[in-house]
Amino acid sequence: MIDYENLHQLNKPLFDEYKKAFNEVLESGWYILGNKVKEFEQQFAQYCQTKYCVGVANGLDALHLSLRALNFEQGSEVLVPSNTYIATILSIVENKLQPILVEPNLATYNIDPTLIERHITPKTKAILVVHLYGKMCDMDSIMAIAKKYQLKVIEDCAQSHGAQYKGKYSGSFGDYAAHSFYPTKNLGAIGDAGAVTTQDEGLANCIKVLRNYGSEIKYYNEVVGVNSRLDELQAALLLVKLKYMEKITAHKRVLANIYFNNLKSDFILPQLHSDYIDVFHIFNIRHEKRDALKDYLLKNEIKTEIHYPVAPVKQKAMKGIIDNQVTPIAELIHQTTLSLPISYFHPEDTIHKVVEVMNKF
Repeated sequence: MIDYENLHQLNKPLFDEYKKAFNEVLESGWYILGNKVKEFEQQFAQYCQTKYCVGVANGLDALHLSLRALNFEQGSEVLVPSNTYIATILSIVENKLQPILVEPNLATYNIDPTLIERHITPKTKAILVVHLYGKMCDMDSIMAIAKKYQLKVIEDCAQSHGAQYKGKYSGSFGDYAAHSFYPTKNLGAIGDAGAVTTQDEGLANCIKVLRNYGSEIKYYNEVVGVNSRLDELQAALLLVKLKYMEKITAHKRVLANIYFNNLKSDFILPQLHSDYIDVFHIFNIRHEKRDALKDYLLKNEIKTEIHYPVAPVKQKAMKGIIDNQVTPIAELIHQTTLSLPISYFHPEDTIHKVVEVMNKF
């Protein structure tokens, strides 16, 4: 059986370094907001080409606290792609803001800049972009629109660690950028973890206060905050994996090229462009008979995933919130997308085998 993902196999080459890092934290006696968190924040900021990084508990908190810190009036509107993962929209709803869905470009699956302006109203305060599957958005166009209308920009970088647009890294464009280190990500922890990056010292300090009960000085609480601190142990483990990010990205790009160069034209493949360096957290294809294809591959001992089977507008939890918005492009994507195996642990011959089986469909 060819696994879609196998976290044991993925992390096995790093076990010895992980054990050493674990023991260092264990023996230090300091388990919350210690030196490992500070070191990871410094190194990840440098990796993202940003001035500041603040570690938080998970990717949703990174989004939630970024919106909290911007302090928009309740009911303000935030533009967001209609085909994103539900966490992006939850972060808006949690802050008592209104998600306004903007359809994606069908070629890139990212928010379509040509559609953004028609959704802007006097209540619009921000654009929350999502670099989906490991491809960055068209940030030149988006930043120009934001400047024209004086909107804030938040980047959801949960799937795009190391991705680039015209030489600039994911997470280095917006007022805030939210990162998830969920174990399956290209930069995955061994549990939940997240971070916020920014170029602004004041914005970074605001996240530091919010993540720690609203406190800058212990026992003195300036604002209503939360407990959302990057764990010292996860920071230590992330420091290990961060050293291998270029190697991980390079391997996944090699596997992606096998798909690009060998899959038959029946399958709609991701779009490539010289302005973008994609990191293929997910390699998605589309096919009108997606469910039959998925079943066929499983019968041939190849596991796949669907990111994501239900469009946000169709989620039961979103009834009365966004279900009155019309998103036919998103729904088409959700009905036809299929994610193929492309893990760092997959050897090249495994991906050739997947291609061989798929081309017989």
